Amino acid sequence: MDTLDCFKSYDIRGQVPRQLDAALAWRIGRAFAAELRPETVVLGYDIRETSRSLAGAVASGLAAGGADVLDIGLCGTEEVYFATAHFRAGGGIMVTASHNPRDHNGMKLVGPNSAPISGDTGLKDIKDRVLAENWGDPPPRAGSRRPLAHRRAYIERLLGTVDVGGLSPLRIVANPGNGCAGPLIDALEPHLPFTWIKVHHEPDGSFPNGVPNPLLPERRQATADAVLAHKADMGLAWDGDFDRCFFYDEQGRFIEGYYLVGLLARLMLRKHPGQVILHDPRLVWNTRAVVLESGGVPIMTKTGHAFIKDRMRRENALYGGEMSSHHYFRDFYFCDSGMIPWLLVAELVSATGRPLSAFVDAMIRDYPSSGEINMTLDDPRTALALLREFYRERAESVDETDGLSMDMGTWRFNIRSSNTEPLVRLNVESRGDPDLMRAKTLEIRNLVQGGN
Repeated sequence: MDTLDCFKSYDIRGQVPRQLDAALAWRIGRAFAAELRPETVVLGYDIRETSRSLAGAVASGLAAGGADVLDIGLCGTEEVYFATAHFRAGGGIMVTASHNPRDHNGMKLVGPNSAPISGDTGLKDIKDRVLAENWGDPPPRAGSRRPLAHRRAYIERLLGTVDVGGLSPLRIVANPGNGCAGPLIDALEPHLPFTWIKVHHEPDGSFPNGVPNPLLPERRQATADAVLAHKADMGLAWDGDFDRCFFYDEQGRFIEGYYLVGLLARLMLRKHPGQVILHDPRLVWNTRAVVLESGGVPIMTKTGHAFIKDRMRRENALYGGEMSSHHYFRDFYFCDSGMIPWLLVAELVSATGRPLSAFVDAMIRDYPSSGEINMTLDDPRTALALLREFYRERAESVDETDGLSMDMGTWRFNIRSSNTEPLVRLNVESRGDPDLMRAKTLEIRNLVQGGN
């Protein structure tokens, strides 16, 4: 633990207690208070079995550093973002490991107005203070810890993103995966005309139905089955801290997050034409086409919530989307939300009377994609160098904004090392040729995995 390898590029994640325990959590809270000198800090935690105790240690460290802790309890990550900005706190900490394995935990840190704290914007300084136990000058007084009732204001903010009066009585499947989204759906239910079919709804940190991560194909079937069984208009699923939202159309088909980026970009630009839209480098062609057709300005940025939120602010971007299903909104403090996207899509379906599939079929046809493929490689750098050399003469362009992206004209790929897990992630897309996309996906996998 002396190396603090739980500090990642843009947040903190590690195995409990090997890489992260209560003693380290206290030091992180103490270092946060020493580095930012905040008067108040919003603190929340997810449903994981270790989250409450780790949050308690963080709160003690913050209070020892003179910060008053505003405790919002069990919540989603975006609720910390909201409360930090809305109540003008000096910072916020969410104890969560999102979709990582059950025995992991971590933290996401923000400063005033929920500005992200990543390796380039303070996380390294906090890490250095933890290593050196450098707490600076002692505070004039110890801080306190008190509950903060934030949810009413947060729900009002969510409902304010759509015309609630124009919503139709849709049937929607909701699958929180036993994570934190269930109680919030219950709180939203009285305000919306929807009929909810609830799957794996109760928060349970033992994750009896598997860690909530709908990017894994084995986590998708329950939602898809419920959509078909109940003839729902759409299905929704979330990861554990619900900062990512996943969609299923009325046919029970899982919709890759890539196409939701295009759909949400189009919706946002209809309301605010001519604005900047950010996207990550993994899959890009559909997003760029939609943004340009809609009169917007597409800008590619490095993958990762802290990096994108920082770029969102610098560009004053209207919306930013990652194909991993993080969606960022200027009107939500430039932060990501797992609730605003489905409200906007429900508004679209209500206003048009058309099914969700009608809005994504053309995108899927014109730009077929592999979806994200995770691989464990012994030497990722060598693998990327091999691909760069193998495709070098055929590539129309090469980009290293994040990992390696190579554009061959009729198809392209991006391969990058994960910032949060020991994995290499591959994405491949083509221009209207699914067979070519599948063939090149297999070709790349064989190259880097030696045919295994």
